[in-house]
Amino acid sequence: MKRPFKRILYGGDYNPNQWGKEVWKEDMRIFKDARINSATINVFSWAKIQPSEDTYNFTELDEVIAMLSQENYDIVLATSTAALPAWMVKRYPEVARTDYEGRHHKFGQRHNACPNSLVFQKFASRLAGKLAERYGNNPHVTCWHISNEYGGECYCENCEKAFRVWLREKYQTLDELNKAWNTEFWGHTIYDWDEVVLPDALGDGIEDAAEPHMTAFAGLSIDYCRFNSDGMLNNFKMEKEAIRKFDKETPITTNMMGTFKGLDYFKWAKEMDVISWDNYPSYNTPWSLVAMKHDLMRGLKDQPFMLMEQTPSQQNWQPYNSLKRPGQMRAQSYQTMAHGADTIQFFQLRRSVGGCEKFHGAVIAHAGTENTRVFREVKQLGEELEKLSNVIPGTVNEAEVGVIFDWDNYWALEYTSGPSISLKYVDQIHRYYRYFYDHNMGVTMIPVDADFSKYKMIVAPVLYMVKPGMKEALEKYVKNGGILVTTYMSGIVGESDNVYLGGYPGPLKEMAGIWVEEIDALAPEQYNIVTFKDGSQSKCKIVCDLMHLEGAEALGEYAEDFYAGMPAVTRHDYGKGKLYYIGSCMEVVGTDKILSMAAEDARVNPVAENGNGLEIVKRNGEEKSFYFVMNFKDEDLKIPEEFAGKMDLLSGNAVEKGEMLPKFGVKILEE
Repeated sequence: MKRPFKRILYGGDYNPNQWGKEVWKEDMRIFKDARINSATINVFSWAKIQPSEDTYNFTELDEVIAMLSQENYDIVLATSTAALPAWMVKRYPEVARTDYEGRHHKFGQRHNACPNSLVFQKFASRLAGKLAERYGNNPHVTCWHISNEYGGECYCENCEKAFRVWLREKYQTLDELNKAWNTEFWGHTIYDWDEVVLPDALGDGIEDAAEPHMTAFAGLSIDYCRFNSDGMLNNFKMEKEAIRKFDKETPITTNMMGTFKGLDYFKWAKEMDVISWDNYPSYNTPWSLVAMKHDLMRGLKDQPFMLMEQTPSQQNWQPYNSLKRPGQMRAQSYQTMAHGADTIQFFQLRRSVGGCEKFHGAVIAHAGTENTRVFREVKQLGEELEKLSNVIPGTVNEAEVGVIFDWDNYWALEYTSGPSISLKYVDQIHRYYRYFYDHNMGVTMIPVDADFSKYKMIVAPVLYMVKPGMKEALEKYVKNGGILVTTYMSGIVGESDNVYLGGYPGPLKEMAGIWVEEIDALAPEQYNIVTFKDGSQSKCKIVCDLMHLEGAEALGEYAEDFYAGMPAVTRHDYGKGKLYYIGSCMEVVGTDKILSMAAEDARVNPVAENGNGLEIVKRNGEEKSFYFVMNFKDEDLKIPEEFAGKMDLLSGNAVEKGEMLPKFGVKILEE
C-alpha cells in the first residue's frame, strides 16, 4: 500500500464540469496562489460519464485529469456512484429507494439507490472498474473516493428479501430468531421466513410526533440497522474490488460523517485504507464535540485520517448558516490536524451557480475573485501547511484514556421505549468526553472490542447493550488494575435488546458492587440533588438509579424525594482496579468531581498541567513531538509558562513568558 500521503493534501471538492473551460485556467491560477495542491473530482458525474446504458464518455474527465496532472495536483478520484443517472431510474425503477412510509421514489436528489438492487450493483461496479482501468496508473491519482457520504435506508421488496437472507445467516433457525426478538410479545411468532416484514411505518415501526421512527420490536429494528449498514458496506467493498482489479496500491476511502447514526463505522473502518470524514459544525456546536468527532474518526483505525470536507466560510443546509469569523477557519483546521488529520480539504473550491448548494461556501465565491477575506485566509493557511508538510505527517496521537463508542448501543438506546426521551447517545458520550477535553487529557474513541490494556482509564457511558465477550473483557481490564467508569442505563440488555434479569446493571453487577432496583425518570423541569461526602452538591436530571450497595462505597447520595439517602455515585475495588458507577445525569460540577477522582486513581496525565482554558493537543513523532495550542474562547488567554521558550512553527518565534493568545489564535510548538 502506498504511504497515504507524501505531503499534506490541501484542496477540496472541485467541479470544473459545471463551468466552461475558460474558467478552468483562471481556477488554476487562483488555486496556485493559495498553495492548493489537491482536488477531489468526479463525485457526481455519473450522468455525464454514462449518458445511456451502453455509452461511456470520458472526454471531459480526461481533460480535467490531464490539467490537474500537469499542475502537479494530488487527485482524489471519486467513482460518481452517489447519485443515479435519470435514464437508469426511468428504465429500471427498482433501483430507486422506498422510504420509511412505504413510498417508492422517482428520480431525484442523491443517495437515491437501493443498496440491494442488483441493477444498481451491476452498473456501479462496472463504472468503478472502468475508471480504475483508465486512470489507475496515473501517479497523480493519490486516493480513490468511493461514492459519497453513504447513508439513508431503503424499505423496498428487494431489501425485504435480502433481509430475510441476512437473518437466515445470522440466526440459522426460526426458533433462534423468535427468541432473539421475543416474539411471544404481542403474539408475533414467526413460522416462516417469508413472514418477516421490514420495521417501517407499515410494519412494526411506531410513528410518534415527539420521537419519530420508533419501534414495537427493538430487536427487529436493531437488526435492520445492522443489515442496512452491512448492505451499504457490501456496496463499498464491491466498488473497492472493482478498483483493485486494475489498481492494487492506491488508498481507497469514502467520506464519513462523524457520529452519523446510520452506519457502524468501526465495522466499515476494517475495509477502508484510510479514514476520511466531513466536518460541518454549526454556529453553536461546542468545540469539545468537534474534537470528540475527530477523536472518533482517528479511533476508527487508531491512525491519522483525512479531512475530506469542511467549508471555508459557511454551510447552506443548516437552520442558521453563520459566516466563520476571521481566523475561525484556520483555527478549526488546526484543531482537526491536532486530533489526527493529515489533510485539510474543503467543499467546495468554486461556488456553484445553481442548485441547493449554491450558497455553500467556497474558496472562490460568486464574485469570482481572490480579493476576498475568505480567500486571504485560505491562502494564509495554504502557505503555512506547505511549511508543515514534512513535519506533521508521520506523527501520531497517543492517549491514556479510552472512551467507548458503539453503534449497536447507539441504535439500541435510542430505540428503547423508556425511561426518558431525553437520553440521546451522542449527547451522553459527549457529556463525559468534555471533562477530558477541558483538562487537555488525550482521548481515543474506541470500540467495545478494543485492546483495553492500552489505556489507563476506560469510560463507558450508557453502556446499555452488553454483548457477548464484553463482560469478560472489562472484568479482565479492571482486575489487572484498570479504572473503569460507567453510568446509568448500562448493562441493561444483550445484543437482541432483551433485558438481563436479576437487577441492573446485569452482567456488570458484580464488578460494580451494586444492584439497581428502579430507574426514576425526571421531566425537563425536574431535578434531584446529589450530596457528596465532603458536603458539596450537584443537581442531577433525566434519570436516577435507585441502587443498593453490594460491596461498593457510596461517594454521593440523593438528597431529595422518597429515595433521599440512597447511593447515587459509587466506587468499587475489583481486583487491582476500580469501577466508578455514576447513577444519575449530574451537572458539570458533579460529573467533573467524579471523573477527577477516577483520573487521579488512574494517574492520567494532562498534556499541559495548566491549560488556562486553551485547547492543547500533542502529536508525537519518532524524534520530535508537537504541541498544538489553540484558543477557542472569547477572550485572550495566557499561554502556560511551561511552553515559554519553545519555538512556534507557524510564526518562527519563540513563546515569551506571559504571552497571551487571542481568540482563534494557534501555535504549534516543537518539543
